[in-house]
Amino acid sequence: MNYDAFFEKRLQDIRSEGRYRTFVDLERRAHDFPDCRRHGPDIVQPVTVWCSNDYLGMGQDPRVISVIERVVRDCGAGAGGTRNISGTSHYHALLERELAELHDKDAALLFTSGYVANMTALSTLAACLPGCVVFSDERNHASMIEGIRASRAEKRIFLHDDPHDLDQLLRDVSPDKPKIVAFESVYSMDGDIAPIAALCEVARKHNALTYLDEVHAVGMYGPRGAGIAARDGVMEHVDVIQGTLAKAFGVLGGYIAGSANLVDFVRSNGSGFIFTTALPPALAAGAIASIRILANDDAVRLKHQDRVQLLKDSLRTAGIPLMPSQSHIVPVLVGDPRLCKAISDALLEENGIYVQPINYPTVPRGIERLRLTPSPLHDESAIERLVVALASVWPRKVEQCAA
Repeated sequence: MNYDAFFEKRLQDIRSEGRYRTFVDLERRAHDFPDCRRHGPDIVQPVTVWCSNDYLGMGQDPRVISVIERVVRDCGAGAGGTRNISGTSHYHALLERELAELHDKDAALLFTSGYVANMTALSTLAACLPGCVVFSDERNHASMIEGIRASRAEKRIFLHDDPHDLDQLLRDVSPDKPKIVAFESVYSMDGDIAPIAALCEVARKHNALTYLDEVHAVGMYGPRGAGIAARDGVMEHVDVIQGTLAKAFGVLGGYIAGSANLVDFVRSNGSGFIFTTALPPALAAGAIASIRILANDDAVRLKHQDRVQLLKDSLRTAGIPLMPSQSHIVPVLVGDPRLCKAISDALLEENGIYVQPINYPTVPRGIERLRLTPSPLHDESAIERLVVALASVWPRKVEQCAA
């Protein structure tokens, strides 16, 4: 077999569909977010970023940066090993306590990313619980899907955000079988919010563990930024909360929080935890600082929601096809991969506005979109520039793509 020819052909197929992904070479500048520099072949261009997951700009907060700088000087650049073999620093232990307290759980466990946290926790729990059946929302993140698949446990897919369908599926499984119900709070591409209370009620009725991915909600919603389950007053009904430190908290890492025995079980059996080098202590310390800052500052969350509402209102006024969203995720429906990329390219090249096109397989074919994530640091003039540029570029690119 000609391996290189195979790879080339498959890549060409992706290009012909208009969904080949290119990276924008960005130089983030501390204290300038959401503005940065884009490095091209012959140009360095100022750019405003509209698609970052650093939702609150905490990645550039001087209080977070100063803690990271201090701990790098004190502890060095890396952790020096896995958590089991010399890699557990005092900052890892402090961070796990902080996360457990944030979610009002007995314990928490730190991972190198939210993806690894989902993969490891779900695969470990579903594989080790004898005869376990996993019930997964049809729009769950790839990391959850991969974790469930890796467990080789039986799985059932329930309709998105549908407690009735979940109830019907659970009825078909023996009451004695272990069961896990896995879903998200905020879905990152549509911006909708799950009916957590109703899903947990159905799960409790059938004696199923609840596993809630809050990666797009922690730091953003609820008392102290503990997430949607905390906002809705149902955190005690969720058995496992999974979150990230790389979005609203602006650093790096993922985690789970739950009962002491469940967390210890994953710690003792999860290969994605056991065999991975620990996060650098400085990043753990920076995450602690960020969590504490946001836990005591509702003002940044309120300002963020004001910016989100202003952007949504401005897009509607301009006639831009805004998709329904209950959260800070602002999806704009394009519906064609080539047009989606063409609009994104024109915004970047002509206007210095960076919005990544979201195409298949991230979203289903036919609902390609631009996913906007305003922050508290996007001011009114930045919002106006974006909306004016979109209104100008869109019809022109529609004509060009149709020609």
